[in-house]
Amino acid sequence: MNKIVKHTALLLSAALALGMGMTSAFAQVNGYVQAPVSGVTVKDPFGLCWRTGYWTPAMATRECDPELMPKVAEAAPAPVVAPPEPQPAPPAARTPVAEKVTLSADTLFNFDKAVIRPEGKQKLDDLAGKLKAIDVETIIAIGYTDRIGSVAYNLKLSERRAGAVKAYLVSLGVPANRIYTEGKGEQNPVTRPDQCKGRTSAKVIKCLQPDRRVEIQVVGSSSK
Repeated sequence: MNKIVKHTALLLSAALALGMGMTSAFAQVNGYVQAPVSGVTVKDPFGLCWRTGYWTPAMATRECDPELMPKVAEAAPAPVVAPPEPQPAPPAARTPVAEKVTLSADTLFNFDKAVIRPEGKQKLDDLAGKLKAIDVETIIAIGYTDRIGSVAYNLKLSERRAGAVKAYLVSLGVPANRIYTEGKGEQNPVTRPDQCKGRTSAKVIKCLQPDRRVEIQVVGSSSK
């Protein structure tokens, strides 16, 4: 084996010494001796590449000097990203609702009474139907009377009428804790001071009819 190595070395050294270099049977490429036709790097019997005289570590190749090559870091596996959790749909925007309904006391009650008439119940039935489409926060029922009678009597009458409206709405399913009542008697008349003058008469009672009323204010919100 030593004879073969020495013999091969002597042949290569002789070729280089004679100036055959790049024009001889071997070529010096990238610091290693290669066969000019096939381009195969020439190796000794031990499988080691022949280095040229100007070889430097910077010319090292992975085939001939793998130990001099920088190690290629293994690519880290891409992190597994969990798909985002589906977000709940935003709640539908609520539209504030503030509605004021004025019902004639003559429609709801007989004159000077606080018992709801059939016609008055029909009006309240219609109102309760509309309330089903609303998220009701507050309902305020305010009773009024005309100026006929004493202030104290009219105040009590207006309170009884507002209470009767609340009781009927509760019977229709409206939560009692959402309804507030108030009686204001003959305050805040609709008629002007210069109207309905004279002593109490059928004409004056008819003229004062707009003052006898129940105002219902509804506050809530709707998705529409």
